[in-house]
Amino acid sequence: MKAVVYDAPRSFSYRETADPKPAADEALVRIHACGLCGTDLHIHEGEFGPRFPLIPGHEFTGEIVAVGADVPGFHPGQRIVANSNTVCGTCFYCMRGDFLLCENLGAYGVTLNGGFAEYLKIKADRVFPIHNLKPREAIMVEPSACALHGIEVLDARAGSDVLLFGAGPTGQVLAQLVKLNGAARLVVAAPPGKKLDLIAKLAADEVAPMDRQNPDVHRKRLRELSPNGFDYVIEATGSAAICEEALQFVRRRGTLLVYGVYPEKDTARFNPFDLFRGEICIKGSFAQVDSFGRALAYLESGRVKVDEIVTDEVPLSDYQHALELAWSRKGVKTMLVPNS
Repeated sequence: MKAVVYDAPRSFSYRETADPKPAADEALVRIHACGLCGTDLHIHEGEFGPRFPLIPGHEFTGEIVAVGADVPGFHPGQRIVANSNTVCGTCFYCMRGDFLLCENLGAYGVTLNGGFAEYLKIKADRVFPIHNLKPREAIMVEPSACALHGIEVLDARAGSDVLLFGAGPTGQVLAQLVKLNGAARLVVAAPPGKKLDLIAKLAADEVAPMDRQNPDVHRKRLRELSPNGFDYVIEATGSAAICEEALQFVRRRGTLLVYGVYPEKDTARFNPFDLFRGEICIKGSFAQVDSFGRALAYLESGRVKVDEIVTDEVPLSDYQHALELAWSRKGVKTMLVPNS
């Protein structure tokens, strides 16, 4: 089969590689599409613990072409998505039931071969059937599951004022989930363009266009919208500088959710007196292991709308172009499709 294979950070090629052979507890999937995620850009740099050589891609959808002898309930021709994360079940955190904190957390597309290929073999207990979703929607189930976990970590009170920094693909879903789960008002701050326009259409009550050359403009806008700050602020850009800024807009006894994917070496500085005086809570949200089925239900029902989030479709053989689209930040999300 053909696949994108990384031999080392920044070193990849689109080439012929061995066809995967499923074990007794695995399914063989023909990939229909796979989303390009911000995490994939970190993997490109060698961050997030990838194991090379590696076929990346963790937001995949396709159809089953074969199942192992010990796989009940699935059959060839069935359209599926899959929860890409895996846990060991035996480490300190797993034994406490904190599976997302697993010391040996793995993922298809990070530590195991993923979906930037024509075929993928995967443990059948990771697989979920789909019914109503088109491929461009199905690739959004995995990022929607991460967003749903973030909403659960946030644990916002109904009727709250929420500020979201960032309007990327996951931000589009976060915004909708914030509104579905009780926020009275959602304000989104992000650079002007397609992403901000879409999030205004899907969920935001107010927007604050961000000019990074003149940040005082959006800061003034946010102060006008809520002079005392917001009950909950979600930082979903992955920028340490904006993470520092976000704390300025958390009202007393409010919460800052650190959600964005940051370079591992980045740091952010906060004034501890601000946290002390305002009794401010800072939470982190990382991936998910048990939100997938519920996120799928949100998308299948149509209550979370993701059809317009994919703005670019690129053949797998043109992976370099897909990376360039992601780095340019001109669209919202890129989907890779096997050439065959």
